[in-house]
Amino acid sequence: MGRAPWPARDAHVPLLEAGNAARPYPLESNTYPVPHNTGMANVYPFQPYRYSQKAGDLNDLVTQPYDKITPAMQTRYLELSPYNLVRVILGERFAADNEQDNVYTRSANFFNAWIADGILTKEVAPSLYAYYQEFTVPDSGEKLVRKGFIGLGAVTPYSERVVHRHEQTLSGPKKDRRQVLEHTRAHFGQIFMLYADVDCRVDALLAEAATAAPMAEVTDEHGTVHRVYQIGDPARISEIQALMADKKLLIADGHHRYETALAFKEDHPGIADAGFVMMTFVNMHSPGLRILATHRVLNGVPGFELDRFLEAVAEDFTVTRVDSIAALKQVFEQPDPENIRIGVAAAGTEHVCLLQRPRNGGLDVKALHEEILEKAMGITPEAVREEKYVKYVRGVDAAADLVKSGAAQVAFLLEATTVQQVADTSFSGGVMPQKSTDFYPKLLTGLAIYNLEM
Repeated sequence: MGRAPWPARDAHVPLLEAGNAARPYPLESNTYPVPHNTGMANVYPFQPYRYSQKAGDLNDLVTQPYDKITPAMQTRYLELSPYNLVRVILGERFAADNEQDNVYTRSANFFNAWIADGILTKEVAPSLYAYYQEFTVPDSGEKLVRKGFIGLGAVTPYSERVVHRHEQTLSGPKKDRRQVLEHTRAHFGQIFMLYADVDCRVDALLAEAATAAPMAEVTDEHGTVHRVYQIGDPARISEIQALMADKKLLIADGHHRYETALAFKEDHPGIADAGFVMMTFVNMHSPGLRILATHRVLNGVPGFELDRFLEAVAEDFTVTRVDSIAALKQVFEQPDPENIRIGVAAAGTEHVCLLQRPRNGGLDVKALHEEILEKAMGITPEAVREEKYVKYVRGVDAAADLVKSGAAQVAFLLEATTVQQVADTSFSGGVMPQKSTDFYPKLLTGLAIYNLEM
């Protein structure tokens, strides 16, 4: 593979204990301690591979997460640079592909060649990385900055209650990600992890790091500015580790990749580095954290008629007429935490209907799937998982326009799930339906690469 193995961790090096700010390993080492402190988060600095100046402009090299890359985006990425990471994380498939030459073997070949040619180079010292994202919130136009940091986190089963999920996963994406991991032995994007720090003590340390010049800066296709700052000082690293040691972690984005990393670790007990995965840690109390609503747009539903639908759904919801999409937006601008509110825009009518019922601790998206799609419309959970009738759309206007243009029968317009609702569901052991949350913006892939050295 052309990569030198790292030495094994010195068994005499003490591990970081809860509340102890001592180093978990000598910083000149290239390896990491065995995960410990069951029930607590373990965060470690690392030496990622990063694009060198030889690769060209970083804006031409990094990508959105693999599952957000449309065919048009893939084509554009391929045209930007011969070293764009899309060739590794979501390569091209050809009719002539076979067992020896296919999308996954080519991913590994590109990755290894880029290392050998100096396109990707390894950081000299173990570090954490402050990651700032400056963005405009779609629909509202609010300008915010989200702060987090990139590091390694221990991969642990959900049963240990260190890492908590909030969504179910599908087998297809995990099979694909597993093949990329098996062939490249590397993680290219970070798992988006939330933790609770009411006093924002970690954020204060990240703000200190951000007073220096960024080591990387990218503006993505959505206008979000991504800046990365190196945190290499051993004292600062230890301080962050100590502050994180008692935290629980909640997966915001990256459930499929996390479960893929967990399965890989279990299947490869001899690869010590497989016990860790790259994560971006974001404080759930940070003002820059936003979740967007993901609306459901339906088409091809046999026999759908708005009047019959409203009669059926009136068993569980109060139905109110709203004059327009603009009027519905005004309703949603005034939060009502005591009630579930779902807008309905149907083909053939200019007005919008507002469905409402007492919340009683429930979630809007769960009520939509169980009480409306399944009970009132007869659409099974299996059909939803297969996206037989359902398309997921960001933005109220975009969803409503599909109905207005005749491209859809009906759109169900949701209010955004709150961070508190996600935390309450996740930490209680529950899960939400697919596409319940849309944490915005996404974390770019390729800012750092965790290579599983053997």
